[in-house]
Amino acid sequence: MVLRSGRGAAAVIYPDPYAMNMDSIPQPAAFDEAALDRAFASVSELARSEAVALSDPAAVEAYRLRWLGRKQGRLNEVSAWVKSAPPEAKKAVGERFKVLKELVEGLLEDAEGKGPRDAALAAEAVDITLPGTRRLTGAEHPITRTQNEIVAVFAALGYSVGVGPEVETDFYNFESMNFPPGHPARDTQDTLVIANQERRPLRDRLLLRTHTSPVQMRTMERQPPPVRIVIPGKVHRNDAQDATHSPIFHQVEGLCVDTNITFSDLKGTLDHAMKALFGSAVKTRFFPSFFPFTEPSADVQISCIFCGGAGCRKCKQSGWIELLGCGMVDPAVFAFAAEKQPAYDPRKISGFAFGMGVERIAMMKYGISEIGQLYAGDMRFLGQFS
Repeated sequence: MVLRSGRGAAAVIYPDPYAMNMDSIPQPAAFDEAALDRAFASVSELARSEAVALSDPAAVEAYRLRWLGRKQGRLNEVSAWVKSAPPEAKKAVGERFKVLKELVEGLLEDAEGKGPRDAALAAEAVDITLPGTRRLTGAEHPITRTQNEIVAVFAALGYSVGVGPEVETDFYNFESMNFPPGHPARDTQDTLVIANQERRPLRDRLLLRTHTSPVQMRTMERQPPPVRIVIPGKVHRNDAQDATHSPIFHQVEGLCVDTNITFSDLKGTLDHAMKALFGSAVKTRFFPSFFPFTEPSADVQISCIFCGGAGCRKCKQSGWIELLGCGMVDPAVFAFAAEKQPAYDPRKISGFAFGMGVERIAMMKYGISEIGQLYAGDMRFLGQFS
């Protein structure tokens, strides 16, 4: 406040009773409305001016302690005004104090929400024009690669891909594939069953599928002929682990159903597939066999890809390697499909089916002698296929 003591006298500057330094907040000189408005306005202005300079977490914390500290906080000093005010002014002081406290808390909240300064951002900046860190390119697992190659061969012949559950019912896995209860052929496909199934009817009991053939039945139940599908997938059997056997392995099966499908169509299809997989010089031959779901049935052998048929350790000096099984679909299988899809009348349609182990073909193509290497996850081994 500037006052003059008289005409022509030098100006004398008296301290403003509401001007405050950084450490003290004086009480109002009076408690009337005008004096209280001026006192609280001065404190509010001080709070705002100090909040503008906050630029880092340490400064924000210091501001919080300076204004909201329990023992020495400035708002504690202001709250003392309520006690010293006369009774008729206490309400007015309390209302203004509440507004002041909300202001300080709001300023503090805004300061805490401020992002880093430009200098800090510049220090952490990344030049996006620089070349990035090179990520190693992965490669297909040899089982996946072989399975995809097999599926691609039949896809080029017009076959679609069928999929189905790995946990199957006894009906789809065995009974519908012409494995009736008690049939000796079930012993060759001993599987892993789901626990606590004893109270269910046999055909409804759950097990891990032993082949992908259940997908053939599920497909025929949904779709009338013609049907041409290949079915890749994982299967399970209660087999002992050795160099060429595993309780978990992969199969690709195929099904072709239409009018006038003959065994010659089956031979031509598989001969083409083997040549596509192993080279045009490969020869195929068929030997009689038995599978419950096909009649007649056959085993397919190919000429040894290692010795060209001359005889070696791989083919046991025979010049031939047995690779897969096949046959014409048994009419009993069509009869099960006809229960839901009458179009599968064995008097009007026919078809063939085949199945091959993916691991066996992968081992031949890549010269792998131990099937366990395919499942061990050894990067030294798998790195050869990248």
